[in-house]
Amino acid sequence: MAQAITIILLAATIISGAILHGNTKEIENPVVATFSIVARDPATGELGIAVQSKFVAVGSVVPWAKAGVGAIATQSWANTRYGPVGLELLERGVSPEKVIEIMTEADGNRENRQVGIVSADGNASTFTGKKCLSWAGGKTGKNYAAQGNLLTGAEVVDAMADTFEKTEGELAERLIAALRAGQKAGGDKRGRQSAALLIVREGWGYSGLNDRYRDLRVDDHPHPIEELERVLRIHKKIFPPPVRKKSPKKQ
Repeated sequence: MAQAITIILLAATIISGAILHGNTKEIENPVVATFSIVARDPATGELGIAVQSKFVAVGSVVPWAKAGVGAIATQSWANTRYGPVGLELLERGVSPEKVIEIMTEADGNRENRQVGIVSADGNASTFTGKKCLSWAGGKTGKNYAAQGNLLTGAEVVDAMADTFEKTEGELAERLIAALRAGQKAGGDKRGRQSAALLIVREGWGYSGLNDRYRDLRVDDHPHPIEELERVLRIHKKIFPPPVRKKSPKKQ
């Protein structure tokens, strides 16, 4: 058993190292200063991410998820390779904490990164590099990880975590409620611009052919969280939760 785990971790290290070191000269893109939450709904198996930022089209950078595997938010000076690499490691059975350890150790710019991960079993972990712009940090709990950088203070992450824990309803609603709470507590100190929501579950995507149950983005808006919530209401009317067919009773 121990030998098998060692082999898996060794393979994971090789894979992450090869991908993360594929280009050592990164383009100086704008920092994705933001706050996000990754989470799991144990009742439905849904996995998701909600994010808000003073950055155009934050949904094109931060959220990554795969049904039955996990959800990842990569931000700050975001390394988008953390998304596919992290999901591959999770699928190999590596824990969120170990996934972050493997990826950041292979990344020469780790101190500029921030990442939050939740796995399909609800384990969660978050990482904030020492060079992330203040205030920066994260918090984990059962089935979620909340994190942010360039925030007005720690109260933003605390409000997100507390609200997520106390809110009932669908995962999408709980995630947006957490974003609203984070914004109310101060949010991104630079302001607001974009927001995104990604929820995955096997067979719950369009026509049941993929796992993207809710994949919604507000790319540029003065009130992105409120706009995202409005779009979600429309999406829910058109695409309600799939009704599972009951198996016929045996005679």
